[in-house]
Amino acid sequence: MFQLDLSAIHPGAVAGDKEDAIRQVAAALTSAGNVGEGYVNGMLAREQQTSTYLGNGIAIPHGTTDTRDLVLQTGVQVYQYPQGIAWGEDQTAYVVIGIAAKSDEHLALLRQLTHVLSDDSVAEELKTTDSAETLRSLLMGEKQGAEFKFDVSLIATDVAASDLMTLQALNAGRLQQAGAVDTAFVSSVISARPLNLGQGIWLSDSTEGNLSSAVAVSRSAAPFKVEGEQAAMLITVAVTDEQPLQVLNYLSDLLNNQKAARLLTADAAGILALLTSEVSEQAEVLTEEFTIRNEHGLHARPGTALVSVIKQFNCDVTVINLDGSGKPANGRSLMKVVALGVKKGHRLRFSASGEDARAALDAIGEAIASGLGEGAA
Repeated sequence: MFQLDLSAIHPGAVAGDKEDAIRQVAAALTSAGNVGEGYVNGMLAREQQTSTYLGNGIAIPHGTTDTRDLVLQTGVQVYQYPQGIAWGEDQTAYVVIGIAAKSDEHLALLRQLTHVLSDDSVAEELKTTDSAETLRSLLMGEKQGAEFKFDVSLIATDVAASDLMTLQALNAGRLQQAGAVDTAFVSSVISARPLNLGQGIWLSDSTEGNLSSAVAVSRSAAPFKVEGEQAAMLITVAVTDEQPLQVLNYLSDLLNNQKAARLLTADAAGILALLTSEVSEQAEVLTEEFTIRNEHGLHARPGTALVSVIKQFNCDVTVINLDGSGKPANGRSLMKVVALGVKKGHRLRFSASGEDARAALDAIGEAIASGLGEGAA
């Protein structure tokens, strides 16, 4: 994992405009021995090609491929501008992360940073702190709370089960493998009867052995009866903070609206989307899947092109990386899209709802097929 030195962090900086900020960052990269003279021209040229604003007050200016030979060693310089810098139409940057990278090393760094910065609360603290140490800790993810574990690896569908015990053991074992629970949790969950929530959905948890918050889901290949009550899916939660309650709130909404059947027919990515906050609950949701062919995946430039297409339409769009964590992201947020870590060959599922949903999905498909500004592969 990339390490960030305190000497590369500059809180409380002042710049007159975007170009001034970029020149300050470029000068710091030059002074630190990351780049040679002239790299600033590549950074300014990149900004002319496409905005490097990610969202949440974060911009990541970097050079063009033409100036890559000026990179002496990979590194970053972080400038915080508490007063904000106008970065584009309705875009204000408070933290500017200048990147110098040899080869494609910046892609891994970018994914690491955007994963941290996609947390709105972290982005807000980045604007206001006056401490270089705090900025470093926030950017490196050291000040985040325990990670909430819930992705497609914790969801099993079509399980050959005809009793709850099988689903209980499967969920508990998966949570233990993820490091979220210990043996006390496993023993407690397997020996206790889950709670029947209705519509084929059951819930289990334990007051013992919770190490971190997580959710595991198992669905049987076919519904079965438990003392006359239908069972098809078991959701097991490990609770150390409030994060699993968000999942349970969305589960409650589905049950109250008599829409639990959607959980019983969706695939793993669909189940994850239904139980998280970034998915539309409208009945009319259109879905398409596309494969990314860009050589370097969805880094800043093709990511910007994709988000720009989505923003042209009056509809809500979520995107899931089926070859990643499976967690849905808001298609209008460049930061969240880049944080999906999309590489060449990854399959993306787009779900759209609203009056322009069909047109949006068609345009997304055309843009991806044409290479998102980098040419068709």
